[in-house]
Amino acid sequence: MKELRGVSAKSIHNRYHREKSINPAERLYSNMIAEIIAAGSEMLTPFRQDTNSLYLTEGLNDLGVQVAFKTIVGDNLAHLTSAAIIAISRVDIVIFSGGLGPTEDDLTREAAAAALGIDLHADNAVLAALYKRFAARQMVMPSNNAKQANVLDGADVIHNKYGSAPAQFLDTTILDTNGKPVRKIVILLPGPPKELKPLFDDEVKPRLAASLPVRHLAKRILRMALIPESHIDARTAPIYQQYPDVETTILAGSGEIQLHFLCAKPTLADADARLDELTEKIEAEMEDAIFSSHGESLEEVVLLNLGLRHLTLATAESCTGGLLAERLTAVPGSSRYFLGGAVVYSDALKTTFAGVPTELIATKGPVSPEVARALAEGMRVRTGAALGISITGIAGPGPGAPGPDANKPIGLVYIALADSQNTQVKEFQLPGDRERIRLWASQHALELIRHHLL
Repeated sequence: MKELRGVSAKSIHNRYHREKSINPAERLYSNMIAEIIAAGSEMLTPFRQDTNSLYLTEGLNDLGVQVAFKTIVGDNLAHLTSAAIIAISRVDIVIFSGGLGPTEDDLTREAAAAALGIDLHADNAVLAALYKRFAARQMVMPSNNAKQANVLDGADVIHNKYGSAPAQFLDTTILDTNGKPVRKIVILLPGPPKELKPLFDDEVKPRLAASLPVRHLAKRILRMALIPESHIDARTAPIYQQYPDVETTILAGSGEIQLHFLCAKPTLADADARLDELTEKIEAEMEDAIFSSHGESLEEVVLLNLGLRHLTLATAESCTGGLLAERLTAVPGSSRYFLGGAVVYSDALKTTFAGVPTELIATKGPVSPEVARALAEGMRVRTGAALGISITGIAGPGPGAPGPDANKPIGLVYIALADSQNTQVKEFQLPGDRERIRLWASQHALELIRHHLL
């Protein structure tokens, strides 16, 4: 969901009515939405994450179903029932993960039944399978395991060969607040990923594919680096607001802005054509600010452009401690264009590995445009790379070392890029803590290389 920072109430009102104005035929394809409810108090602690919803979202998107909400609820019947009532009222498909075990805090079946206003019944076939499962292990089944045979009235039971709790699939009709019958699909899946994933892929997904309208989701991601989110939105909003059938999301973080576009149509060709039309207009507006239109990372784009020009790169890093090299080498095949580099953290290694004169460091300080230039040029010459790039700065939390850098501020960073003809040096004053300064410095370095290659 788009974060509406700095957006006026009037613009929100206008956006709401634009979305409401989609014609009914279009709405059939754009509004098949789902909610995933993860049940389990453990996921409300700092120690466990809900990873099932990521897997389910990808699978639903494959079917042209958009996940509109994700909810995590603890093991509390009132809370879980309340979440189920809300979900059933606002989406077409509700998928529960977890809470199908045999213990008192496994409450998904009860909550789903209460939310739908239906009963649970004991399924004799499931109960017999449970007894057989325990007998095969030469164990007596505890009485509380019998609750795993409780099934929603009208639901299909899906056998779980990987665990004791079966899945359930209910395709039903309820009355909305206006008394109109509406279709709802409610799915109960066990929480362990080794059970949930095969059940969803082998059983649930084919059932959904056979019962839902033929729809296709197309996606695009445009990525831009080091531009304020508000600037991008000011330039692109007048364009994407003309496409109410395309959902636009702006994500900001780590020195990057991403524009995500999602469109649902009866055919994939229709959805792709609609997104092509929109993204071409935005690319024309933002021009070279966009470094990727198919989801590639900035380091992938840099390496791709190095390859297209048959160029190689070497790095000399001080305050980033090898972060730039790490980002580049994380890309498969990077060794063809990235020769390597050095973490020249100490003054002595700046001289040893990159040939920076000791007197230059002593007079200008290691955090200076002169030393940054010498590092980039020295590393390029010593490695034989076509391009050499260096990063030197003060990441904090303390000030620079005694000497010329003693009074230089935290966040001061110099980045130099050298080729066989000349060297450019950029000065940055980066805000934030040590981690943020290092990350943004590596981002600025990659963007400097990209613009040079353009």
